[in-house]
Amino acid sequence: MREIGFDSEKYLTEQSQYILERVNQYDKLYLEFGGKLVDDKHAKRVLPGFQEDIKVKLLQKLKDQAEILICLYAGDIERNKIRGDYGITYDMDILRLIDELRGYGLLINSVVITRYNNQPATKVFINKLERRNIKVYKHEAIENYPLNVEKIVSSEGFGKNDYIETEKPIVIVTAPGPGSGKLATCLNQLYHESKKGHAAGYSKFETFPVWNVPLKHPLNIAYEAATADLGDVNMIDSFHLDYYGDMAVNYNRDIETFPVIKRIIEKITDQESVYKSPTDMGVNRIEAGIINDEVVQEASRQEIIRRYFQTEGDFKKGLVNEEAVNRISLIMEEVGLKPEDRSVVAPAHEYAEKFESQTKDPVAVIALELPSKEIITGRTTSLMEAPASVILNAVKSLANIDDDIHLLSPITLETIQKLKKNEMHMKEHSLDVSEVLIALAISAVTNPTAQRAYEKLVELEDAQAHSTVLLSKANEQALRKLGIDITSTAAYPSEQLYYQ
Repeated sequence: MREIGFDSEKYLTEQSQYILERVNQYDKLYLEFGGKLVDDKHAKRVLPGFQEDIKVKLLQKLKDQAEILICLYAGDIERNKIRGDYGITYDMDILRLIDELRGYGLLINSVVITRYNNQPATKVFINKLERRNIKVYKHEAIENYPLNVEKIVSSEGFGKNDYIETEKPIVIVTAPGPGSGKLATCLNQLYHESKKGHAAGYSKFETFPVWNVPLKHPLNIAYEAATADLGDVNMIDSFHLDYYGDMAVNYNRDIETFPVIKRIIEKITDQESVYKSPTDMGVNRIEAGIINDEVVQEASRQEIIRRYFQTEGDFKKGLVNEEAVNRISLIMEEVGLKPEDRSVVAPAHEYAEKFESQTKDPVAVIALELPSKEIITGRTTSLMEAPASVILNAVKSLANIDDDIHLLSPITLETIQKLKKNEMHMKEHSLDVSEVLIALAISAVTNPTAQRAYEKLVELEDAQAHSTVLLSKANEQALRKLGIDITSTAAYPSEQLYYQ
């Protein structure tokens, strides 16, 4: 059973209480929500016991007083920016996020398109939203933002952008990822609220870095690893240290921009800011939920290794530059980690070595660690791909089914392969994870042994796995939907250029 290092209920109680204390200082609070609002898998991995929907539960406690604005940078729509954990574009993630939040009974005010300049794909997306009765606001880029304070806080800056009508005392401003314009949207609203004579405030909810754990704690270093492509660096908040004499951790972008953000807020409100440091702006109470620091440290170290493999793979795919690879390599050295410190890496490659003499291409093998610490392997064959193979082998082991017993009828699998080849004209005929899982689900209806194996799929939640080659998007997403933390060595399975 997975060791727990974080108490979600304790955190939820303290976090909601602290937000309400901040809200009471204003008529309206614009709360910038960083990180993933729903399905925060990074936090779940580094804080064992963290419920990935805990932020939504937090909002549910506040839902009578809160509504949500969702920001999206027009440029991210134009370049089809992908959300890595779901493999979908940011604009599609907006639709998914709205559905998710509505399912929790939360009020969606609108979508705000930031730095809008009549971009073609963005106009199509706006039409799509408006025709589904989603209110859309468009904010243009402000030249030399955030440095030109005089222009920003004027009719030629925030004044030319729409004021977003809101009703609740708490306005959550969120986005599918960084750089979406959340802060600018909050400040835009403060400007218009001030013009209307309303006492509005701004605060920031960022899960990481955690301001009141040490700078070099693995939990905070894991955040640097997660943002290697952005170049975020954790630092001691010098403003906080100078004013309060206390150590607090923040990251470089917040510390660098704090003086100008403070000036913007002071110019908007025409009074001295209550915030003496960027840490003051935050409302994070993550540290209150940590109940076993050793467990959190080890989980964070494992996350750093996962991020190393992810960055190496993204570089191979052309998604990040060499600077990101160098950055994550330095982080690994700083913490004293090697790729092999991930328990499933060596077994995967050792098993692959047995077959490497038989092919010129890298051998596709996956090693998966069960909760019992037993390592299960699977490789790609003419019948099925490595991810499908390892899943079947894993559920057999969990259900104590002999390896020689067929869970799936060979005739059924061959029929699916013929369908892919003859009717669908697909070049790859080996079965992927989703195809094998569907076959297992059907077999479970009439085959008690298959039913036993099928019932064990739930026990793969939080299992660790590693692939010796980069996986297809379909296989990677299927494994993640099963709750498996998968990493891959940065090698393509063949010399073919077209690879999904």
